Amino acid sequence: MTWFTAATALLTVLGTTPAGAADTWQKVGSDSRTGVSGLAYEGGTGGGDGVNALIVHDNKKSGQPRISRITSTEGSAVVTPLTWEGAEPVDLEAVEPVPGLPGEYLALTGRGILFRLKVAGSTATVVDYTPLPSIGEGDDFESFALVAREGRLAALWADRGAGAGRPATLYAAPLTFAPWGQPLFGAVSQRSYRSAYPTGDGPRHISDIAVTDSGRILVGSAGDAGDDGPFDSAVSDAGRVTLSAAGRVRIALAASPTVLGTFPGYKVEAVECLPGSADALIGTDDENLGGYVRTMPFCATS
Repeated sequence: MTWFTAATALLTVLGTTPAGAADTWQKVGSDSRTGVSGLAYEGGTGGGDGVNALIVHDNKKSGQPRISRITSTEGSAVVTPLTWEGAEPVDLEAVEPVPGLPGEYLALTGRGILFRLKVAGSTATVVDYTPLPSIGEGDDFESFALVAREGRLAALWADRGAGAGRPATLYAAPLTFAPWGQPLFGAVSQRSYRSAYPTGDGPRHISDIAVTDSGRILVGSAGDAGDDGPFDSAVSDAGRVTLSAAGRVRIALAASPTVLGTFPGYKVEAVECLPGSADALIGTDDENLGGYVRTMPFCATS
């Protein structure tokens, strides 16, 4: 009920309208250091009238912000950088809450280093970190998602791909944790994926992944012409993932992905299904133009 109430509050704050309707983007970053490279729903605010969400930034220099919290209440969105304690990552691109472990998250860098974090108050503390398994030559990661079924976990992540000559590669594997906190992966499977939108030169076929309660795989895809744009992006229904009681992960990708919404002028790099809701929270990293968030009704259970 707490998750549902918080999700409802977020929809009230940001609004929910079909793609192409009135603009409901809410600005949360002002430059290339403060865009939204990944997003994780954190929970409701203390007063119950808003929500908190974590965002990661793809900064590379020491001392630049790595992770922040968005606190959204009606009519305002406050972004607060968090203190990062532990080994400093380079180029964080995705963040995901760990199901069943409140305050714990997994955050992924572009080169495939996965950080396990504990977030308490204004501090994110590194518990452990490890490289992803089966990193392919030239892989550049912008996405990470977790699936929980009957006490078991599986992870999905993807090389983003680049244009017609390089489709995205979607990876999946069972996931457990060592007693000291390190993420441990089982057998890895992989599939190739090409986005249906945006078209043109060099789209990133997968810029983020989200999984609905029923196992639908939602992907963000983005076109990036440079630090000042123009940008273009979409969210699509890419297929399904299943996790058996024995821990086996299966991915079935659609031959023709269904485009759920397009976002000309924005570079979507974060898609997060809100617990207890059919809606997704979407974030953008628009480089020199900053970052934005909004909700869209993409996470229906069917």
